[in-house]
Amino acid sequence: MKMRKMRSFLFVCLFVFVLAGAASGAEVLRMATTTSTDNTGLLDYLAPLLLQEKNIELQWVSVGTGKALEYGRNGDVDVLLVHAPEVEKKFVADGWGVNRRQVMYNDFIVVGPVSDPAGIKGMAAADALKKIAAVAAPFASRADKSGTHVAELVLWKNAGIPEPDKEKWYIQTGQGMLETLMIADERKGYCLTDRGTFIKYEDSRKEQGGLVIIVEGDDSLKNQYSVIAVNPAKWENLRYDLAVALIDWMVSPSTQKAIADFQLLGKQLFFPNAER
Repeated sequence: MKMRKMRSFLFVCLFVFVLAGAASGAEVLRMATTTSTDNTGLLDYLAPLLLQEKNIELQWVSVGTGKALEYGRNGDVDVLLVHAPEVEKKFVADGWGVNRRQVMYNDFIVVGPVSDPAGIKGMAAADALKKIAAVAAPFASRADKSGTHVAELVLWKNAGIPEPDKEKWYIQTGQGMLETLMIADERKGYCLTDRGTFIKYEDSRKEQGGLVIIVEGDDSLKNQYSVIAVNPAKWENLRYDLAVALIDWMVSPSTQKAIADFQLLGKQLFFPNAER
């Protein structure tokens, strides 16, 4: 029990949750989520609705999916909102998570310089990565076990290419999505990103130019998000009741509509699919 308290103390000290103080009378739910739900502003949009409708104050840390799942295994959070389906299923199968429900999706895109030096415009995603490797064009990867990195590794596998982590042209940033896009821009390279974060990147660049969408619309680029409660049998003091309340709320018709209505710069970012 002392170790559990110490780990929680260190977690709070090292990672600053959004919404640091609980609203008067509200119950606090701790969530680990991906950078895309935070960078796009989706959680800033949904959290006040949750507080108003359920009197639950959502406090979250945004990291890659791999790190979010680690926080779940450590019992440092109550619930997860992540986007790496196969990794999530293993997390549940191994007994760390329960009540996994899909919530929404958007898509990944391959972006790069407007000059498209590898000549991959309009290709299928796997063919595009194969061509990038063949010509050794710079490619920036988050390389952080995030949902985006996991999706990228699947694309390399589909292309018949082992992860090119030893190649000079393969840039392992170890950074979040926005930072990785900036690095790809600086190096005039390609990058796999979720569309929502790319819209945020485009807005930050405004008239400065930069990366453009090169490959999109491939079925392999679908980006599914799901919510998972951390298994209360693994740790004491988890707010499983609040986690279940959040999950039920996220898949409810009213919240699904709110997700569909959320826009950034006039563009819909996420598409609800809880019932599919």
